[in-house]
Amino acid sequence: MRKAPVAPEVEPAIIARGTPGFSGADLANLVNEAALFAARSNTRVVAMSHFEQAKDKIMMGAERKSMVMKESEKRNTAYHEAGHAIVGRMVPEHDPVYKVSIIPRGRALGVTMFLPTEDKYSHSKRGLLSQICSLYGGRLAEELTLGAEGVTTGASNDIQRATTIARNMVTKWGLSDKMGPQMYDEEDNEPFLGRSMSRPANGQSEETARMIDEEVKGILNDCYERAKQILVDNRDKLELMADALMEYETIDAKQIDQIMEGKRPGPPEGWDDRDKPQGGQPEANDDLQEAPTAASTSAEPKDGSLPTN
Repeated sequence: MRKAPVAPEVEPAIIARGTPGFSGADLANLVNEAALFAARSNTRVVAMSHFEQAKDKIMMGAERKSMVMKESEKRNTAYHEAGHAIVGRMVPEHDPVYKVSIIPRGRALGVTMFLPTEDKYSHSKRGLLSQICSLYGGRLAEELTLGAEGVTTGASNDIQRATTIARNMVTKWGLSDKMGPQMYDEEDNEPFLGRSMSRPANGQSEETARMIDEEVKGILNDCYERAKQILVDNRDKLELMADALMEYETIDAKQIDQIMEGKRPGPPEGWDDRDKPQGGQPEANDDLQEAPTAASTSAEPKDGSLPTN
């Protein structure tokens, strides 16, 4: 920051607290991106808002504001991301919600950003279960608002990540009471380097593999029901957050705090009525859908939160 013309209100301590895990090169990139945002806005100094924009771009991906979404799909994305945020706020030992956005970034249609307050090098069982609950929050929000038949494929990445965490808890981390503190996953992915093809994968019997599958399914089902109850109990907050996302497209921790208190959130800092989103395509065009391509055979995930491992 010594080489950049920084505004007086910029506080390096706040920037450092909001970028845990960043290396020196990452921080240099942050300053460069902030300087670019300042140049695009025709300002002579780099303000705190430019650092926020740069941090969002680095951590959540570049915005794709040119992508046109139907109004119904945009609202469904708002419910999906609100579900992640609310469950994440209500479960213990979960990283705080930093920002929620329904502006498409990268391959994601929306982003819920959880930002740890400090560097983490290990995770407790309670914290891992909370992560699984939060990952299911998006799908459950869709189920509550659209019905079981209206749930979309947008939670595919969430389900994959939740399943991976649960399986690692059972097979690698010894966090299953039933299976005990034993290593079941040998990560032997080379079947032709000395292992007999007749030997069961990872040296497990069929009975052990079945027990592992049952234990993983039990963890996932328990977290699913727990997250569902949280959203049912906080349905009013789900509606408030979805409405706020439809109005502002992006909400931060301050607005999320207001929503969790049952209040209608105010506009973001620096908000102008000209920033109000114009909405997606009218419902009359709902039958016009983007033709699938060979490179996009699966739905784009809505979840964009930081990896926790």
